[in-house]
Amino acid sequence: MDTLSVRIEPSFDSWRIEARKLLEGSVPPDAVLWTDSSSTQFDLFDSGEPPRKKQEVKISKSYLDLARTVSCHSSPERWGLMYRAAWRMVCNGEKNLLQRPTDSDTRKLLEMAKAIRRDCHKMNAFVRFRKVGEYPHTGREQFVAWFEPSHHIIEYNASFFIKRFTGMDWSILSPEKCIHWDGVKLHTSEGVSKSSAPDEDDLEELWRGYYKSIFNPARLKLKAMQAEMPKKYWKNLPEAELIDELTRHSSNRRDDMIKAESLEPRPAPRNLYLQNLHKNNQDFVVNEPGTIHDKSLDELAELAACCRACPLWEKATQTVFGTGNPEARIMLVGEQPGDEEDIQGKPFVGPAGRLLDEALADAGLDREEMYITNAVKHFKWKPGSANRKRRIHDKANRGEIEACKPWLVAEVMKVQPSVIVTLGNTAAQSLIRKDFRILSERGEVNMGNLIGFPGKIIATIHPSWLLRIRDEAEQQAEFKKFTADLKLCRE
Repeated sequence: MDTLSVRIEPSFDSWRIEARKLLEGSVPPDAVLWTDSSSTQFDLFDSGEPPRKKQEVKISKSYLDLARTVSCHSSPERWGLMYRAAWRMVCNGEKNLLQRPTDSDTRKLLEMAKAIRRDCHKMNAFVRFRKVGEYPHTGREQFVAWFEPSHHIIEYNASFFIKRFTGMDWSILSPEKCIHWDGVKLHTSEGVSKSSAPDEDDLEELWRGYYKSIFNPARLKLKAMQAEMPKKYWKNLPEAELIDELTRHSSNRRDDMIKAESLEPRPAPRNLYLQNLHKNNQDFVVNEPGTIHDKSLDELAELAACCRACPLWEKATQTVFGTGNPEARIMLVGEQPGDEEDIQGKPFVGPAGRLLDEALADAGLDREEMYITNAVKHFKWKPGSANRKRRIHDKANRGEIEACKPWLVAEVMKVQPSVIVTLGNTAAQSLIRKDFRILSERGEVNMGNLIGFPGKIIATIHPSWLLRIRDEAEQQAEFKKFTADLKLCRE
C-alpha cells in the first residue's frame, strides 16, 4: 500500500475521525504519515483515501480515555503512536495491549499520559489569579492568570478551574491558547504574549504575608522544594520573591524556634484504640472479641490516616490503606506504596500494579474480587539524582515494618480471607517471620506469626522485581513462575 499522508487539526477529535477511517480499511501504521497544523513537517507523499470499509472498529473506552490524554502531549510522534496501538488492538487482535506494561508502545503511552498529569498538577498548583475588576450590575469578580505549560493542556485541564472557581469570571492566558469562564460557559481564544496578563493586584501583599507565615524553616529541603516547584514557574508566583530571603535565614529562624520551645516534655497523645491494636499485633485470634470488631475497614482507614507510629508519614503524601472486596477470599499483601500509589492513595496503581493485573489475568483471577493492601502504609523514598526528579523507592526498615503491622493485622481480622498472598520480602517478613527469604522459600508456607489464621499463605515475588530484569527472556520466564504462584490460590 502507498503511504498515506494524513493531516489533522492538533486535537483528539480530529485524530479520532481519521483514525477510524484508517482502521476500517485495516491500514497498517507504517503506511500512514501523521501531521497536524502545529507541525513544521512537510508532506512527503500525496494524500490518499484509505480502502473501503473492511474491518469493524471497536475500541475500549479505557483506551480512548488514555488516547485523549496522550493527545495533549507536545511530541509530534503522539499521533502515530496512538494509531499504532489502536491498530494493534483492532486489526492485530491484541485486545489486552494496555494490560502489558512491558510492551514498548504501552510504556510510551503511559509515560506520555503521566507527563500530562504532571503538567496538569503543576498548572493547578502554580496558576495565580489576579483581580482586574468586577461587573457593577452582578458583583461578579474578574480575574486573569498567566501560565506556560510544557504540553497542550490548557483546555484539557479547564474543568479543574471551573469546579474550583465557578463563582467568579476568570481567564487563563498562555502563548498557545487562552480559556475564559463567564459562569455559564467556557470560551477559548488564540494565544497571547505575557504582556497581556496583569503583573500584580491589591491581594498580592496578603498572599506574600500568608506564605511567609506558613513557611517552616525546620522542614526546609531545597532540592525537594525545587523538584516540586521548578524555577520556571517562579516568575509567575508572588511568593517567589520571598524564597531567597526565607531560605538564607532559615537556619537562624530554626534555632530561634528551638530556643522558644518549652523544656517540659509533651505528653504522648492517648489513643486507647491504637494502643490495643499495637498490643495485639503479634499473637491474635481471628474471632477474638474486642475493639477491632467495632470498626469497619473505612473507619480503620480513617484511623490509619492519623498514624504517627514511625517517621514515614512526614515525607509521604498520604496513608495508602487497602482497597477491594471487604469479604474477599484472597488477600494480596504488597510491600509499600510507590510514587504513583502515594499520589493517588491506592495500592498497586503504578507500573508494578499494571504488571500484577496482567499476571492475575493470566492466572484466571479477578482483581475486583480481591482485597489488596501493603505491609507498610506510607511511601518511603529518597530524592533521585539532579537530572532525575522522580522520588526513588527506599526499603522500609524493621522498626517501620513493625510499626505498620497492627494495621495489616487489623485488615486480616476484618476481611478474614481464605488465602493471603505476600508479594515481596517485606510482606512475607511482616506476616511469616523476620528472616523469611522469597527466592529460596516461595510457594505455600506455614502460617508463622499469624496464630489463629485458618487459611493458607502463599509467598511470591513482588511484581516490581520483574520490572528490574533487563533480559527479556529471563523476564518472561520469571513472569511465568510468578503466574504459577498466583494460580496456587485457585487450588
